[in-house]
Amino acid sequence: MQPDADPRARRGPGGVTLRDVAERAGVSLATASRVLNGSSRVVGPDLAARVGRAAAELRYAANGPAQALARATTNVAGLVVHEVDDPYFASIAAGAMRVATGHGLLTMMASTSRDAGREVEYVQRFQAQRVRAVLLAGSGRIDEGDELGRALADFADGGGRVALVSEHDLPFDTVLPANRRGAASVARLLRDLGHREVGVLTGPRELRTVADRLGGFLDGWEQLGGDRGAPVVVEADFSRAGGHAATLSLFARAPRVTAVFALNDLMAVGALNALQADLGRRVPDDVSVVGFDDLWFTGDLQPALTTVRLPLEDMGARAMELVLSPPAADPRRVPVPAELIVRGSTGSARPPA
Repeated sequence: MQPDADPRARRGPGGVTLRDVAERAGVSLATASRVLNGSSRVVGPDLAARVGRAAAELRYAANGPAQALARATTNVAGLVVHEVDDPYFASIAAGAMRVATGHGLLTMMASTSRDAGREVEYVQRFQAQRVRAVLLAGSGRIDEGDELGRALADFADGGGRVALVSEHDLPFDTVLPANRRGAASVARLLRDLGHREVGVLTGPRELRTVADRLGGFLDGWEQLGGDRGAPVVVEADFSRAGGHAATLSLFARAPRVTAVFALNDLMAVGALNALQADLGRRVPDDVSVVGFDDLWFTGDLQPALTTVRLPLEDMGARAMELVLSPPAADPRRVPVPAELIVRGSTGSARPPA
């Protein structure tokens, strides 16, 4: 049997040729090659998605090492998250991977375990492995430092693309959730329900997400006539265990609190457990609880959790779309709305004893 005359029609490891993929997708061989083998010429997202689906259906696998040598990049996108087992980051990753798969890319995910130094390390490793794009999904820090910015700039200077999810002081395309506005809506809800003695459970305050959500809540509280210094703020780990410990600390300091706002849903789950199992408080009869993010399980809790919804999968998808689209002259900032979802964990403030 004679080999394919056109080298772009070479067979993948499973015997499927690039021509087979092109025919399945209903595109030219050149278009299929640009999508799967990399090209400086831009292919529209609809065509790229068709080619990606066809390649997946036919189980086509291109010769990655040869392509990497030929064009100095791979069909890989790197995704850096804080915690791989955190549903917040898992949802963002799902959206990013969905878009990447539709464009024939493989996503390589790395977890920092909330160690800021690992972000720099992973960006440098991705650059060494010639990945096409890097997404940082996770809060920046108040004192970001120059090292991460330099690592990302070096990656971009080498032809890589960069996108960020959440606020950073870095000059790259960024998907921005409405953290401040969402938290302000919680302040309004609690004021409307008559709550005046409230507690706020936060993660580490050097995280911009924490600073924005706490600042948005306190701004809203003050604008509605409350004393900005009145809410009792307790800092802990941004996790279920952190929320549990912070709730016990909160009620030891302020036992008359009638509402708890946890700055993420995992902390809110810990708060619910501490209130009901450890402190014997009824939710929402004695204490209302509000979270933030609207993770997939929050509607199934007992009681169902009032929270601020962010479209997490959409955030990941938008970030991946940014790095796969033609670059803009200036960094793009894509706003993402936040929506207050009122469920069974909130109610009117109890009358004073």
